[in-house]
Amino acid sequence: MTEPVRLSKRMSELGLCSRREADEWIEKGWVRVDGAVVSVLGSKVLPHQKVTVERQASVEQSQRVTILINKPMGFVSGQAEDGYKPAVTLVNAESRWPEDDADMQFHPRQLRSLVPAGRLDIDSVGLLVLTQDGRIAKHLIGEDSDVDKEYLVRVKYTRPGKLPEHDLKRLNHGLIMDGKPLKPAKVEWQNEDQLRFVLREGKKRQIRRMCDMVGLKVIGLKRIRIGGVKLGDLPTGQWRYLRPDERF
Repeated sequence: MTEPVRLSKRMSELGLCSRREADEWIEKGWVRVDGAVVSVLGSKVLPHQKVTVERQASVEQSQRVTILINKPMGFVSGQAEDGYKPAVTLVNAESRWPEDDADMQFHPRQLRSLVPAGRLDIDSVGLLVLTQDGRIAKHLIGEDSDVDKEYLVRVKYTRPGKLPEHDLKRLNHGLIMDGKPLKPAKVEWQNEDQLRFVLREGKKRQIRRMCDMVGLKVIGLKRIRIGGVKLGDLPTGQWRYLRPDERF
């Protein structure tokens, strides 16, 4: 027999929304199972049952924004910590990139439930995604996400001579972190003191820890791409809306 699952989990699996959004929609009476409204949190469904949402849910979802920001040093990605401000505090009408051609007006309500879809630590700069859309957050940071992220990393070798070729190969594949092998990465020299990293996972301070394992000290780290979305010419400390034609 097929076991029933929570309705919110099933909605997330179907790509309708995030689990948090699903719970909100269920409470509002916007969700139907086999045509009948289900408004009780924790309700369960069988995989073969048809789940649909009311038009209000789709309209609300379409109004949710996704913002790209070029995070400067000294800001944390999420909640404020140790006196440092979160990157979302940089999002206001004045700091919007003047060259952003998205047909949208900024409104403070867009800051409500605007959360980072992935980390960029306090000492790192570059592309950070803030979104109100649970589907995008799940796509970028969900357990099964395979969206790649590209970084430029300035380094200094702390041992005699130059980084051996076999250690560069270990950066590409062969390192173990937190007791588990890292997924294959793409790591190559851009110039004599800068590496280009392309990763498909995002453990905490992963690049800095990887570099440390082979005797490299990270001097600077900048994320320049997430999937199909590039940082481009977006200035430090400014932001723009994700365009309708852009896909992660």
